[in-house]
Amino acid sequence: MPPIEQIILSAAVLTLLSVFASKLSDRLSVPALLVFLGIGMLAGSEGIGKIAFSDPWLAKSIGIVALIFIIFSGGINTNWKRVRPILFPGFVLSTLGVLLTAIIVGASAVLLLKFSLIEGMLLGSIVSSTDVAAVFTILRSKKTSMKGNLTPLLELESGSNDPMSVFLTIGFIRILMQHNVAVVNLLPMFVLDMGMGALVGFLMAQLIITIINWLKLEYSGLYPVLTMSLVLLTYAIAAILKGNGFLAVYVVGLVMSNHDFVQKKSIMRFHDGIAWLMQIMMFLTLGLLVFPSHIIPVIGSGLLIAFVLIFLARPISMFICLFPFKFDWVEKTMISWVGLRGAVPIILATFPLLSHVPQAEMIFNIVFFVVITSVLVQGASIHAVAQWLKVAVPGDSTRVYPLEFERTEGIDASLNDLIVPYNSAAAGKRIFELNVPIKCLIVLISREDKFIIPDGSMIIEGGDVLLVLANDQDFAALNAGVRSRRSI
Repeated sequence: MPPIEQIILSAAVLTLLSVFASKLSDRLSVPALLVFLGIGMLAGSEGIGKIAFSDPWLAKSIGIVALIFIIFSGGINTNWKRVRPILFPGFVLSTLGVLLTAIIVGASAVLLLKFSLIEGMLLGSIVSSTDVAAVFTILRSKKTSMKGNLTPLLELESGSNDPMSVFLTIGFIRILMQHNVAVVNLLPMFVLDMGMGALVGFLMAQLIITIINWLKLEYSGLYPVLTMSLVLLTYAIAAILKGNGFLAVYVVGLVMSNHDFVQKKSIMRFHDGIAWLMQIMMFLTLGLLVFPSHIIPVIGSGLLIAFVLIFLARPISMFICLFPFKFDWVEKTMISWVGLRGAVPIILATFPLLSHVPQAEMIFNIVFFVVITSVLVQGASIHAVAQWLKVAVPGDSTRVYPLEFERTEGIDASLNDLIVPYNSAAAGKRIFELNVPIKCLIVLISREDKFIIPDGSMIIEGGDVLLVLANDQDFAALNAGVRSRRSI
């Protein structure tokens, strides 16, 4: 065991390199997740770092903890109003879509790699879900969004389909290792796993919101600590009750995103940072775990499975699942292409290693190669494909203001920005000449990258961004007035 100082030094250097590399990856249009994996591999025993690491149990444990916080962050940062219209298609993609993908990849593994049926289904199950970290990172790092409900649907699917993949992986490992378990036995397990996970998540979300609002901590820095412990508690309770802990954590985040509670913005910002730290830690660990020399012999097999997954399994399952819904073929094609695989399949590939499943090492190496191929091919081309299919729209650039407003219980108001169109009837008028509701306050104006504290005599110009403190009704009234066009 190396000295603790050496471990701390290695962890600090690798984390710093990952942060700096993420900036470089944006400029080179290379997914940051692939860079994190590469740094981990370079630091490994077969790389220049010569760090010896071959503990699948530790890698799995780190991965599970990391996924808990990544999935929770994805849930709490999901805009409920955006995902509510596509809840049902998202549910279909995250369950039936995962199952169909596993079946197609599993059948291909039987035909192409001479796996047994259950071994093939195990491989298919491991790579069947899109990765929440990969999808969220790539979709939210680009300066482009997608039209309609494409972006919220993809984020909802990636955040909610990991539990199905985990369930199938554990189920088929059990069938392989316990010969008295049949595939049909997975059905009641599925109902308990998903049902209990969703129930625990919903109940814990109500409890967490109540605790946060009731506790009134003296130090604001303790609120993120409180939520971290409660999120971990949620996962543990769901797992003990034979439910799906990842689904429970995602439901907690999703429900919390739709409610107001004390320190909400700071909690969300903290967990966003924790999610990034967990992604870096997880990908570095998995990069250290893999041996590049073991990947080379399975490149052919990995390419075959990657081809099947990207060009057959994902598109076929998506078109089948979305057939009843109002998505055209272009939108379905785009959804099919955003089938990014990331750390989740690699973490799941450690499960067979720990269970000593036949073909476990080959499965792990194939999965690792498939993930690299998926992130490199699909992740690096999402922006271009979206433009080619004409589903790309300008993304919302997050505007940073020099003040914040925390909406809490008992305050019927929130801080929103309002862009003044150049042809607005309000342009050229003073603030006191506008029909501003009595309880509506324009607290700040952003004009040409400068911030101005307004008074009633200030003239509004087209292109101004007004930062408005008001309730929803008053803000809507002001918005309607500002959006109205001037008469010609």
